Amino acid sequence: MATSRVKQVLSHFRGSSDGVAESWNEVPLAPPDSIFKLTASYKADTFPQKVNLGVGAYRDDDNKPWVLPVVKKATHLLLNDPTLDHEYLPITGLPEFTAGAAKLILGSDSPAIKEGRTVSVQTISGTGANHLGALFLSRFYHFNGPKQIYLSDPTWANHHAIFRNVGIEPHNYAYYDPSTIGLHFSGFLSSLRNAPSRSIFLLHACAHNPTGVDPTPEQWDAIASVILERGHYAFFDCAYQGFASGDLDRDAAAVRSFVEKGVPLLVCQSFAKNAGLYGERVGALHVVAPTKEAADRVRSQLSVLQRSEISNPPSHGARLVSLILNNPELFEDWKQDIRTMAHRIIDMRQKLYDILTKELHTPGSWDHILKQIGMFSFTGINPDQSKALVEKAHVYLTANGRISMAGLNSHNLRYFAESLDKVVRGEL
Repeated sequence: MATSRVKQVLSHFRGSSDGVAESWNEVPLAPPDSIFKLTASYKADTFPQKVNLGVGAYRDDDNKPWVLPVVKKATHLLLNDPTLDHEYLPITGLPEFTAGAAKLILGSDSPAIKEGRTVSVQTISGTGANHLGALFLSRFYHFNGPKQIYLSDPTWANHHAIFRNVGIEPHNYAYYDPSTIGLHFSGFLSSLRNAPSRSIFLLHACAHNPTGVDPTPEQWDAIASVILERGHYAFFDCAYQGFASGDLDRDAAAVRSFVEKGVPLLVCQSFAKNAGLYGERVGALHVVAPTKEAADRVRSQLSVLQRSEISNPPSHGARLVSLILNNPELFEDWKQDIRTMAHRIIDMRQKLYDILTKELHTPGSWDHILKQIGMFSFTGINPDQSKALVEKAHVYLTANGRISMAGLNSHNLRYFAESLDKVVRGEL
């Protein structure tokens, strides 16, 4: 009897002769995530001088994950707080966390906060914020034509999947200029001007991923003017506040300027990088509405969407960040930890530049190493050169030549510089 029942179940999933049931064998096999595949290859490599420049996570000078000292302090406080329990958080998250997160990105004196026009929801890190923001827009934004969004060329690979999953089709706008290894500013403005009015543009608030190329403050002003002129909507993604320059306020300047100018926008925020809380998945979505009444309506619908997807966000990471944001002593400690991480990366940029230009005299200009900002750098090398670095030098990086500056340290910097020099000269 049991064997007969198993056969019936298997028959159902394999499909029947009348074609009613689909076969799971017909589900296409998806390719593995490129970054995680790269990391797996690195871990399996036994070469003693192997270098991992693919993963976007901070490492200290000994190539070890770094638990921020301030996070250790906050964890100690939580562990010794007898009032804590494991009850559900509100649907929109821990109020102390979302309020503190909004002030961090928008500024404590932000008119949007003072006027009650900001809606803040705790999310599953920045990815969850992007998804919730995209889902909200797919339901309630009045698109002028097909549902679409403009993403920088190139952008974080996951952006494409996030928007397609909610029925919004991504299109590229000009951003990176390979001839200068910098910003294609004129192309960027042309894309803004030529897009249909009321288009949505995804903007990286700071430390653009994957290029490390950011607009200047003057360029941001020009971008905001065209967005206002064309009636576009700004979808900000901010994964590296403080991590880019070492200054939380400086890295939030573009977002705050847009709010002051009245640009319609939302902001996706992550604490994975700048608090080292990668696995805790701490993030927030902030929607800036034109009025308090509109904010109340937006909040109600975001609550409905959140309820149907995750019901309630997790508490531990949010409590840690809430302590850091709302305790003046811990907040000062955090800013010092951020400077430690950011300045180590800046130091690696300078030392890499010096070895390439002053010692090895590597062909080409390497000024972009210093001009780019944040965790990532576009080296300017081509896919064949990147492949040679992986296969022959055991230097793991993405095919587009992007490297994680956090993966460089005093122990592997010279080996990487010499390998890069060789591949540029065609000697690898």
